[in-house]
Amino acid sequence: MKKEKGFTLIEMLIVLFIITVLILVAIPNVTKHFKSVDDKGCEAYLKMVQGQVEAYKIDQGVYPTNIAELVKEQYLKEGSDTKSCKNTQITIVDGEVKGNAI
Repeated sequence: MKKEKGFTLIEMLIVLFIITVLILVAIPNVTKHFKSVDDKGCEAYLKMVQGQVEAYKIDQGVYPTNIAELVKEQYLKEGSDTKSCKNTQITIVDGEVKGNAI
């Protein structure tokens, strides 16, 4: 009988099982990281807006009362007042930028 080289069905099933287990372990870890990336992005956006509030104060002598003022004076791009972090509304209170959960 001639000996042919190749994989048996059992070997293929074992490899598929191992790959499936690795995927099942990896997917929950990846989804956790997406949340932390979103949170860090939101924090960075709030700090950027705070920097623009300070720049407005230096130029105008007073703090802006809302994001719309920053957009009007071109410290932020159009649409920045609606571009908030997920489920967070950005407000300015006494020159301090705050992200309030909606």
